[in-house]
Amino acid sequence: MTAQLITPQARLPQSDELSDFCEDLFASLPRSDQRKWAAVYLRGLLSVPGRKSIRRMSDQVVGWSAEQSLQQFVNQSPWQWNSVRRMLARHASVIRPKAWLVHEAIFPKNGRNSVGVARQYVPSVGRTLNCQLGMAVSMASNDDRCVVNWRLVLPGSWDRDSERRTRARVPDEVRHHPHWRYVAEAIDEMTLGWGLRPAPIVWNAVGQTTGPLLRDLTTRRLPYIVQVSSNTPVLPARVGSGSTRILSAAELAEISASRRHLMVSVRDPLRTKGSSIPFSLLSICDLCPPELRVHVTSACSHGGTRRMLAQWSVRGSSLHLDGVWLTNLAKARLSQLVDLVELSPRAAHEDMATLRNNFGLQDFEGRSYAGWHHHVTLVSAAHTYQMLQRTRK
Repeated sequence: MTAQLITPQARLPQSDELSDFCEDLFASLPRSDQRKWAAVYLRGLLSVPGRKSIRRMSDQVVGWSAEQSLQQFVNQSPWQWNSVRRMLARHASVIRPKAWLVHEAIFPKNGRNSVGVARQYVPSVGRTLNCQLGMAVSMASNDDRCVVNWRLVLPGSWDRDSERRTRARVPDEVRHHPHWRYVAEAIDEMTLGWGLRPAPIVWNAVGQTTGPLLRDLTTRRLPYIVQVSSNTPVLPARVGSGSTRILSAAELAEISASRRHLMVSVRDPLRTKGSSIPFSLLSICDLCPPELRVHVTSACSHGGTRRMLAQWSVRGSSLHLDGVWLTNLAKARLSQLVDLVELSPRAAHEDMATLRNNFGLQDFEGRSYAGWHHHVTLVSAAHTYQMLQRTRK
């Protein structure tokens, strides 16, 4: 006897809160069957315990005979994930985000054929892994965060491998870029494409090139506070005989500390009662002679006020530099800047762990470029739906 195909409509409740959420979120999908399978996949991410493979989700949400249809929807169907993410960001806006957080998402892989997989250096862990690497942008308040936008980092080796590109259906225009370009593209989409009012962009970019991104954000008057490597060139200084050299972030931080520029200790909530973390804050451009500002690589080259926040630790009787951030938030108090930078590492660790453990972020079994984007978009939707349910209680 031939098994009867069980359609999404046959098994999914039609009048619950999740159905209403799906109806709104997936309204841009042009076909009714796409909208139905999107709801199935989302419900599977929310309800199936353990590994969220397509087979397990089809078995537990719809029925075993739906596996092929669900696989086709995620991996081959041409629906546009950008429109879904735009609607997702509108839902997430209820948290009134105080920052947009940028962080890496690591997808460990054993093989070499999944889209974008390669042995590549991962800045956030400081070592080389065989993985896919994504850049995620979260809308964040103090209590809630939602990942609403994604970019897949395509390694340079994929630009030259036409066979793997064809198998993974990577569009011709998708090429390898430095990480800052992926960040800039995601921010552009959110501000120019989706019409969102930008919150301060917070990114731990240690070990990466940041100058081009900061110049781009400055030109477009977008707020940011970006952690940079201690050797990042920041400010020109005279070194005698009329010559100049560029002071690094670490050198400028040492000068700041020696002059006690707004040195403030901020209480550390994660440590013992009464412990605190010293920070210093200074305006970079105020220290830069006007005739030298044209030489600045990342701070003053486009005018305006640039500031540097430095975090310290006390070891014996000495201060040791633990982190440096560049920002164009000219009017923010030091405590406000510290609140922003403390959001980033917590989000990178907690959010990726939650998406991985609770919503199947790393359980995608397909290899296509569109499939990767479809999966991470639906994972973000499941996470956001759960957050919205929690905030309404």
